[in-house]
Amino acid sequence: MKARKSSILSASVMSGLMPQEETLELARKKSSLFIGIPKETSLQENRVALVPEAVALLVNNGHRVVIERNAGKGANFSDSDYSEAGAEIAEDNTRVYQADILMKVEPLTGDEMELVQRKQTIFSTLQMSIHPQKYIRKMLAKKVHAIAFDLIQDSHGKFPVIRSMGEIAGTTSILIAAELLSNVNEGKGFMLGGVAGVPATEIVILGAGTVGEFAARSALGLGATVKIFDNSLYKLRRLQNDLGMRVFTCILQPDVLSTELKSADVVIGAIRAPDTRTPCIVTEEMIQAMKPCSVLIDVSIDQGGCFETSRVTDHNKPTFMKDGVIHYCVPNITSRVARTASYALSNIFADILLEIGESGGVNEMLKSNKGVRNGVYIFNGILTNKMLGEHLDISYKDIDLLMAAW
Repeated sequence: MKARKSSILSASVMSGLMPQEETLELARKKSSLFIGIPKETSLQENRVALVPEAVALLVNNGHRVVIERNAGKGANFSDSDYSEAGAEIAEDNTRVYQADILMKVEPLTGDEMELVQRKQTIFSTLQMSIHPQKYIRKMLAKKVHAIAFDLIQDSHGKFPVIRSMGEIAGTTSILIAAELLSNVNEGKGFMLGGVAGVPATEIVILGAGTVGEFAARSALGLGATVKIFDNSLYKLRRLQNDLGMRVFTCILQPDVLSTELKSADVVIGAIRAPDTRTPCIVTEEMIQAMKPCSVLIDVSIDQGGCFETSRVTDHNKPTFMKDGVIHYCVPNITSRVARTASYALSNIFADILLEIGESGGVNEMLKSNKGVRNGVYIFNGILTNKMLGEHLDISYKDIDLLMAAW
């Protein structure tokens, strides 16, 4: 009998039926990050990846931040602003590139690539047009983690950086148009919008994405008449719902567009084409039929532009006259309002960096954060971006499979 009770007791213990001590999940081991912010060297790039307030937040959470001298100057942040926030000021970029995590707005240049350390994590934009095979192979050889922040998704599957920069570009394009219509900029002397008894200015917007939406919001707020064209009926319907009012919308039909352009005072080109050149929507013949001194703003110029007469300009000389129409074709409109754009970027990046620290490192964070993982195009020296691999004819592997095996 005793033997039987003993066997039952043993079975109970083995099966977990006997009372046991409570086991708690072990807390993740936090890590202290070493973050470097080099000065942007691309032409007229005035934005900075982290503003002083974000630096203070990171430092207060136990992280170390080193920033190159004058890195925030373009966005009107002084070195003292950063030092008071707890950052270390480096005289040159050599010390900055010793950091474990690099935060850049524009992609690394060839000279900067030489300073990259093995196993570093690099946050920057991904621009396939300026990433030759040799450049990518250097990154692969250094076994880096490269994360394109323009491909990072939020919990809703949206692209927060693209959305945020699109909001700024759309709003700013209307403010630029208002300047170019005035007498001081050799415009017709119109006030964008209108007043009682005076016809409102007419604005045609090509593209119903984020840029088009916020251009429309700003123009409508000033009292202008807005007409929106896009190839997607879904986008046009969604835009009307988001604006909360019925505005003129139309599928891109050349005859209708040509007619509307003749009476337009301002045309905003906000057509986007994923990973390819923007299609040319407006021909030179259409532009020649427009009113003298009307304004074209080509927000799509960084992908080739959607006006046949467009050519790249810069912030020093942003406009040119062609066929009697004022053209504004600066690729980086958000850099015109660099302080606002830097705050918008920093709001996104600071949260990601804090999550990396809380998770115990980049690899641990990537395992749990699918949205940031979507932005990875090189993981530990392995190319993971399909489009980039096919574009450069380099073999690639799926990031999810790599993370599962890591």
